[in-house]
Amino acid sequence: MKISLGCDHIVTDIKIRISDYLKEKGHTVLDMGTYDFTRTHYPIYGRKVAEAVASGKADRGIVVCGTGVGITVAANKVPGSRAVLARDTTTATYAVEELNANIIGLGGKITGEHLIYSIIDGFLEAKYRSTPENEAILKKLNAREEEVYCQMSDQGLFDEFLVKWNNGEYQD
Repeated sequence: MKISLGCDHIVTDIKIRISDYLKEKGHTVLDMGTYDFTRTHYPIYGRKVAEAVASGKADRGIVVCGTGVGITVAANKVPGSRAVLARDTTTATYAVEELNANIIGLGGKITGEHLIYSIIDGFLEAKYRSTPENEAILKKLNAREEEVYCQMSDQGLFDEFLVKWNNGEYQD
């Protein structure tokens, strides 16, 4: 399976360990960054992961930041992504089976390493179960997604922040 993987600067070391874990399991990892501990803006990496998944370049995605909250929200801004924050394996499995989640968000600073691996395994092993109830929920979610994205253009959504990065305005 091709997995798109991204993080912010706070958890780069954890992302590297996750990448190694996935490769040991035989998966192909598309590492979307960040690659060091230089301060970054997490939505950029959430978006990169989500775009790879939504475009079909990756089968699933994993996003990681300190709590997992911010980067998961950012990933959900990309049409075609369905990112879910998981703190346990049951949630990760449910998210795929019932909601057809294609991206999982993890809190690298608040979730233990072995639990992270268990969550990832549950997420990657789960398969969506098409039931009339699940299809009805997804139909509503997809209709709402189309409505929202028709009303807004996300072209250049992070341009303002990228300019600030290039100008060196973000410092610790």
